[in-house]
Amino acid sequence: MSILSVFHASSPQQPNKVLTHHDDIAATLAEHGVRLAHAEHGLRVRPGTAADEVLGACQGYLDQLMTAHGSAAFVVLNRDGEDPAQVDVRDEHVHDAEELFAVISGRAQVGLRLGDEVYSVLCERGDQLLVPAGTRRWVELGDVPFCLALRLYGSEQGAQPRFTGDVTARAFLGIDEL
Repeated sequence: MSILSVFHASSPQQPNKVLTHHDDIAATLAEHGVRLAHAEHGLRVRPGTAADEVLGACQGYLDQLMTAHGSAAFVVLNRDGEDPAQVDVRDEHVHDAEELFAVISGRAQVGLRLGDEVYSVLCERGDQLLVPAGTRRWVELGDVPFCLALRLYGSEQGAQPRFTGDVTARAFLGIDEL
């Protein structure tokens, strides 16, 4: 079940709104140009599966998403447990292209800084979150990450994160605290 927690930027420890109904979440995010959809994909791939197996199992779904969204690049987020060798997606960053964050299995919390508020979206299997280019964001996976997601972008260059250096993203309640 998707959950949206809305925080004022000045109070990262207390959401002022929590929504659990998918249509309410989608409508609230749409006011800011962010789209949330849910689509059962029928894939049975768990986080931590070898990269070549993930691509083999997800290729048809990936092709479908890339065609539907006009995407030119993708990154696979594949975490089962902490991996210090991977870039920390918890740091606030922006992309120069629209991003489709599609969860295959597990869960992730995507933080979006939209004006004076932070919208924290808990995404689970089948959720697709479409984030406009230039939106300040981060991905929270918790103390014991368990997430397999496809991140699609409109261009190769747009797939590269530009980190803002703003560390306040870490002050907001994460996936394990909400």
